[in-house]
Amino acid sequence: MSQSPSPDQVEAAWSDNKLAQVLYHDWEADTYDDKWSISFDERCIDYARDRFTAVAGTDGWPYARSLEIGAGTGFFTLNLMQAGVIVDGEVSDISAGMVAAAQRNAERLGFAIGGRVGDAESLPYDDDSFDLVIGHAVIHHLPDVRQAFAEIRRVLKPGGRVVICGEPTRLGDAIARRLSRATWAATTKLTSRGPFRNWSRPKQELDESSRAAALEAVVDLHTFDPDELAETVRSTGLIDVATVTEELTAAWVGWPIRTFEAAIRPERLGWGWRMFAYRTWLGLSAVDRLLSRVVPDELYYNVSVTGLKPRG
Repeated sequence: MSQSPSPDQVEAAWSDNKLAQVLYHDWEADTYDDKWSISFDERCIDYARDRFTAVAGTDGWPYARSLEIGAGTGFFTLNLMQAGVIVDGEVSDISAGMVAAAQRNAERLGFAIGGRVGDAESLPYDDDSFDLVIGHAVIHHLPDVRQAFAEIRRVLKPGGRVVICGEPTRLGDAIARRLSRATWAATTKLTSRGPFRNWSRPKQELDESSRAAALEAVVDLHTFDPDELAETVRSTGLIDVATVTEELTAAWVGWPIRTFEAAIRPERLGWGWRMFAYRTWLGLSAVDRLLSRVVPDELYYNVSVTGLKPRG
């Protein structure tokens, strides 16, 4: 079990972002999948494939060799491998705990994936190494986003593709955080007394969640305007850059659901709850796709971006 950072370490992390990234993600590695309802079954396989397809289409499948930056526990790579998008996956993360968790998940699924501890702004790989570089909810953690895309361009083979999904937009993130704070306050109050007292997670876990929230304020560095993100990617020499935004009402409901789950004992919810939450998200996502015809893309919560390394 990962040891939670001490108050002194959290204090030091406020002035050392790389330390904050390592502390937070090492600490979260053992519980990250439960926290975010990550699985490696049909539910998340479909989610990962659909997010990839929405921004990059299906041309080039399967990609022979892929690198995931900021891979966490391997959610994106392993589910895309199961979906037939990737043949050979490699993961990299600044957190050794996350790399180890990703490789354990791969082993349980019958995959062997390479893994290296490394900074996305200085990738520990040779030039022209990968057909595909992917990431999911990662670049908002990086101090220098442009440098990270320059590194992605370097390690891509000519003609190779980058696909980064699940990044927060400025307005979408502001709305989601307000909804999350309100849900946390209401849920912890409701479960502090009366018939729902036994639903609350133990006080120690709630205290640790509060400390995690403090570190999240350090490691979550950016939100994005879709057009500005596309221009940043183009400025590194990548071409055919495109963005797509997703989750409007799905985020308005999804973030309170995730926050509620973080405050409640997992055994009180179970698989039925997860499927209810997932089906709700699916239904609202369908509504959001229709609304995209009239709603500005910057109001949506997620932005994904893709681009190609020029040939020659």
